Amino acid sequence: MTHVSTKRRGRLSVALAAAVTLLATACTGGGGGAAKDVTADYSAQPKQSGSPKDGGTATVALTPGLSPNYIYPYPPASANGTVIARGLMWRSLYRPSGEGNQVADAELSLAEPPTYSSDRKTVTIKMKDYKWSNGTPVTADDVVFSLALLRAALAESPANWSFYTPGQFPDGVTAKATAKDTLTLGLETAYNPSYLLSMLTLLYVMPATEWNIAKTGGPHLDYTKPKNATAIYKYLTKESESQSTFASNPLWQIVNGPYRLRSFDPTTGSFSLAPNESYSGPGESRLDQIDFKAFTSAAAVLNQFKAGNLTVGTLDSSFITQIDALKAKGYNVYGAPAPARFDSLTINFKNTAGNFDKIISQAYVRQALQRLIDQRGYIAGRGIYNGAGSVNYSTAGEGSPYPPAFGDTPPYPYDPAAAQKLLTDNGWKVVPNGATTCERPGDGPGECGAGISRGQTISFTLASANTPAYVGARDIAFASAAKKLGIEVKIVTKALNYMYANYGNTFAPATKNEWAMQDYGPLYLAAGYPSGNTVFNTEGSFNLGSYGDAEADKLINASTFGADEKALSAEVTRLAEDLPVLFMPTPHTLVVWKDTLSGPQSSFKALLSFLYTPELWYFHD
Repeated sequence: MTHVSTKRRGRLSVALAAAVTLLATACTGGGGGAAKDVTADYSAQPKQSGSPKDGGTATVALTPGLSPNYIYPYPPASANGTVIARGLMWRSLYRPSGEGNQVADAELSLAEPPTYSSDRKTVTIKMKDYKWSNGTPVTADDVVFSLALLRAALAESPANWSFYTPGQFPDGVTAKATAKDTLTLGLETAYNPSYLLSMLTLLYVMPATEWNIAKTGGPHLDYTKPKNATAIYKYLTKESESQSTFASNPLWQIVNGPYRLRSFDPTTGSFSLAPNESYSGPGESRLDQIDFKAFTSAAAVLNQFKAGNLTVGTLDSSFITQIDALKAKGYNVYGAPAPARFDSLTINFKNTAGNFDKIISQAYVRQALQRLIDQRGYIAGRGIYNGAGSVNYSTAGEGSPYPPAFGDTPPYPYDPAAAQKLLTDNGWKVVPNGATTCERPGDGPGECGAGISRGQTISFTLASANTPAYVGARDIAFASAAKKLGIEVKIVTKALNYMYANYGNTFAPATKNEWAMQDYGPLYLAAGYPSGNTVFNTEGSFNLGSYGDAEADKLINASTFGADEKALSAEVTRLAEDLPVLFMPTPHTLVVWKDTLSGPQSSFKALLSFLYTPELWYFHD
């Protein structure tokens, strides 16, 4: 899967609090609150056009609040790292796809598609003819080296790779370079080919010959020995802590991707890339330079678009009324839901504050809370999605080849009356706009559930990211709907980087009682095969809220290790029905770029998933 940052992730302002009434009206069908249908303004993607010109600098807006601070592709969990130009300097073995029906972009990958033995336990991978920036070939040995360093990172801490589940990839995997251009993987347990491919899109290939040292100027080490691999890993991560030397350290100039780092500003996180002259992959790399600019707010991004200072970026949907003005300014605007993306409120099943863990473990409570989320209202509501969104009730996202069994009829659609009935049928006295309490304790039919005492209220904290704007808006609307059923949702607004660093039971268990739910925006699973492995299996390293369900574990194992492609749909269905999270509608990602910049349509569509391929872009008249 491809969640945006390596790890999981301000207080609610008076102004936001004052907006509750307005937002609630907009979300629940109140008069005057609905945005017009705006999708026609951005749903048609511009075609590739113009005669390419060599040269020029493209200025790209980074996601507000997510400034990079690390350069080594696998930051340790303690670094809270967001990696510079992920995938542009060091390619993964297989390039992630920006399409919903395929896992990898075959053309932009370092290797040919894998071939499998009949038992799926031997995988043969043929490397393409790529070169490092120093002119030497990218070989199978480089992949073996990279896998050895990933294992070294995990030996230090399982939290050092957020895609890891103990006992699964890379555990039980042997890697051998059976020829300079041939990699052979031996698997103790056979994997579903699509799932294994999704893992290999996350394996960044690093230079074995130049990086197999444990100190500057030190001897080259045999990285197949775990002790040496650990020493190399510690050296590289230590070097990556020196942000002031990112652009000058010779280590980081050996790249296999289309770009190398030209400069980095440790104060802001902005950076510039220059073409890797030895890059041998697709694309002419016609642009002279790519400048990535860090921002703290979506409003600042909009202002820079208006000033004409940005070439590429995304537009927060709160500014959707600015689309016509941006087009008049010479920009293209294209929007759609990103493949394999879902937005949700992540539930913390280990939060004990106010007895929340006991309450939220009851399926009927989660079902009631899901029925308070007015997805269509949020989409239409001014100040929330402003018309730019799609309903979604599953982890597969829109248009997935592995849809849930219920199709377009979700199990728990918006229905406040049904939500109230779920509570009253299970022992609660609902007091609208007051304090709903348990009046029939016990774990039998019609009772509140195990561990819930008479008089128990439902009150919990929701950590809400300060950007993008729709996150805070939808959380306020949810809290307002909950209040009408006597449920108190206490919103605290936090910086996105703070949430990434501090809110996740797998890597920050000490903060488990600071958040009962969190809304950090989107989560991206692997396009083409959106498995919930690592995210929703009990032992998953990205299982932020400690969700556990034996049936879900069984189905996730089937989609991970089995050969039946239908298994993933069964997993998706179970998760949608059991609610490890509360599903929000999916915002449309709005991509903006100057109409003097062009390239293959696929390269701009990939921006929906924040996959950058500027080596395919060019300026034209």
